[in-house]
Amino acid sequence: MDSVKNLCISLIKGFVDSLRGVTVLLYLDKEIQERALSRSPPENSKIKQKIDTQQSKVLTRVIQSCVLNGCIFLLSILIFEYGLLPAVKHFVTLVFGHDPGVAHNVWGWMQPFLSMTFRMIWVLPLFLLSKLVNSLWFQDIADSAYRHRRGRPQFMSSVSKIIADSLFSLLVQALFLVQSMLVNMLPIAYIGEFLCLIHMCLLYSLYSFEYKWFNMGWELHKRLTFIETNWPYFLGFGLPLALLTQIPQSYIISGCVFSIFFPIFILSGNEATPVSGSDYPLRLFSPVVAISNGIFRFVRHTATTEKKR
Repeated sequence: MDSVKNLCISLIKGFVDSLRGVTVLLYLDKEIQERALSRSPPENSKIKQKIDTQQSKVLTRVIQSCVLNGCIFLLSILIFEYGLLPAVKHFVTLVFGHDPGVAHNVWGWMQPFLSMTFRMIWVLPLFLLSKLVNSLWFQDIADSAYRHRRGRPQFMSSVSKIIADSLFSLLVQALFLVQSMLVNMLPIAYIGEFLCLIHMCLLYSLYSFEYKWFNMGWELHKRLTFIETNWPYFLGFGLPLALLTQIPQSYIISGCVFSIFFPIFILSGNEATPVSGSDYPLRLFSPVVAISNGIFRFVRHTATTEKKR
């Protein structure tokens, strides 16, 4: 009974902690600027001027992310899908109103052509651009928040180790996403959706905390073990973002929603102190870690063999 109680408490605490970024966003920039000013001599106007030009960009980056992903990307898709396409369809109906069959056939080939053109010319380039820009902005947000709370980052011992850890982390995350899609295909009512939701909660928690843990010098195996050991807390932490991104039916729109809200979860993860809520680890990352290890060993063996030749 106590274990169930601890599990529920940890899950609720994770859920509440995930929302703390909203309040952190309101005062973090001000705290960072005040701390910087307090460290500089009041009579030194040059230092003050330098601080003014190098203020924390947390709020700025969050606003820029909302503008790019919400006002430009998401809004343009909604206007096209629910404004422009219906207007063109109505125009075609008016032009060929005397013959509904012709209007239906014309719209039958126009709608896919317009949609494909819009996706190729606008959606795909903007999607790729937003991925690149978002990664830079998210890193700015995470680094500013981390330096304010914990000081200088403690990176891993070598550059090669950082690169290997980053590549391995990307592979594990990609395979874990595939694993979530596979469990979602289970032919048992609601079980597949529920298991997929658990996967996404843990994956989004990993996304949110990874910036802080990476700056703390934690290697991937330690990050994953920590999530698997304290899974009730991280299940609750990732739940809001997982639910928000599951609402849209479109992958592109879901990505926009994720990018709009994710900065809040980065700040929440930086402030949070995870708690343990279960004596039994949830080894969901273990299969993809084993597959990733196998892929890396194969690549290393292949590279070694090629060098010997």
